[in-house]
Parts: sequence; C-alpha cells; structure tokens
Amino acid sequence: MSAKTMRDALYEEPGPKTRRKMILGSALSLVALVALLAWVVWRFWVTGQLSARYWELFTWRTTWRYLLAGLEGTFAVALTAAVLSLVLGLVLMLGRTSHIRPLSALCAVLTNVLRGVPSLLFIYFFFFAMPNLGIKMSAFWMLCLPVTLAASGVLAEVFRAGVNAVPRGQTEAGLSIGLSRWKVKTKIVLPQAIRYVIPSLISQLVVVVKDTALAYVVSYPDLMQNAQVLRTNYDALVSTFLVVAVIYILINSLINKAAVAVSRRTGVKIIR
Repeated sequence: MSAKTMRDALYEEPGPKTRRKMILGSALSLVALVALLAWVVWRFWVTGQLSARYWELFTWRTTWRYLLAGLEGTFAVALTAAVLSLVLGLVLMLGRTSHIRPLSALCAVLTNVLRGVPSLLFIYFFFFAMPNLGIKMSAFWMLCLPVTLAASGVLAEVFRAGVNAVPRGQTEAGLSIGLSRWKVKTKIVLPQAIRYVIPSLISQLVVVVKDTALAYVVSYPDLMQNAQVLRTNYDALVSTFLVVAVIYILINSLINKAAVAVSRRTGVKIIR
C-alpha cells in the first residue's frame, strides 16, 4: 500500500508504547494550554481589561464600518500583491530553469535575494530610499510592491518545484517529436506543474495577507492601521487587537480551507 503523504514515507507507524506516550504528551499539553488561557483571562480580569468600557465600542456600527474599511484596504493590497507576485514568480522560475546560463544565474540570485530579505526591509527601502531618488509613490504601492517582491521569491521556488515534479520523460518525448524547448516547457510541462502547485500557491496567500499588517510603516489604512487608530482613541489595547487577531485567523483559515478544497478536486496532496 503506497504512502499517503511524505511523512508516512519518511517515518514508521508508531507502536503501542509510542502511542501511549503521544496520548500522554497531548493530554499534558492540553492541560498546560487550558491553564495558560485561564491565567491570561484571570490577568485580564485583575487588570480591568475585561471591563465593559473596553468592549462596548464593538457594539457600535461605526466601529465595524471603520474596521471593514480597513479590511477592504487589506484585501486590495493582498489581491494586487498576489497577482503581481504570481506573474513575477513565474517569470523568475522560467528564467532560472532556462538553458541560457547567464539568465539562469541572474534569476537564481534574484530569487534567493527576494526570499532572504524580510518584507519589512523592502518596505523601509520603498518608504525612505525611493523619495530620495525622486520617485514618489502612494502608500498603497509602497506597501504592495515590497510584499510582491518578498512573495515572488517564494512563489518562484514553488513553481520550480512543480516543474521538477513533472516526469522528465515528458520533456524528452516532446523534444523527440520536434518541439522546441520553449514549446515543451509552455505547452507540456508548465500546465502540469501549475496543477501540482495550485494548493501551495493558494496557501501562500496567507503569508501575503499577514505581510499587509506592516502597513503601519507607510500609514496605509488597512485593517491593522485602523485597529491602531481605534486602540489609540479608545485606549482599548487588548480588546481591539484580540478582535483583529480573530479576524485575521478567520481569513487565513478560509484561505487554508480553499487550498485543501482545491487539492482534493485536483487530486494533489498537501504535505502536512
């Protein structure tokens, strides 16, 4: 019987003794987690953070309208950055897998740089360096472009993994019937590679959405920035950021569920 996941292929099925240890460890971890949550709630209660005055603002329509306006800003940046990073990541992958060695080397360097530099440093560069070079951008693009660059390096490697997953015999078969390398890659290899990595591409949206929370650097009105304004105006630190955290968790959970649904429909396994 073939293994269902990479984990099954790499590790043996645990025996009875190991299962008992796993159950005991899980139970102790659950008890510790419940105790930690109880302690946090107790500290909130002692310090007055559960007072109604910190939470009543979330019963007002104006508060939710303001948060929804920020959420629209988050979606605008996330979707734009996702589309641009998909295109740039695909271009970098095509360049890196090219048989033109200088182009392949250049794209490999760019991919590693984009993967290795944190999004925040890119944002600082666009926010501080670009104006000194005489290039003026709106807050939207000063956030969107850095997020795009950071994500494109990761997506280039995701695309490359998909290309490497396509059996080499298909490339050889295409070349044997007279197709050029470019046509083999675009007509045969790439469609299959994209199908393999669609779930991973969707999952990468989680990282893009989380990176948009750095909007405070450029004062772009996204969900986190609007939450900062609410926190400042109403002195509601815990309640505001707790509600916003729940919103982010719900959004990212929906994205993960979408990735799982797509993987089931396409028959591509997500390794967990």
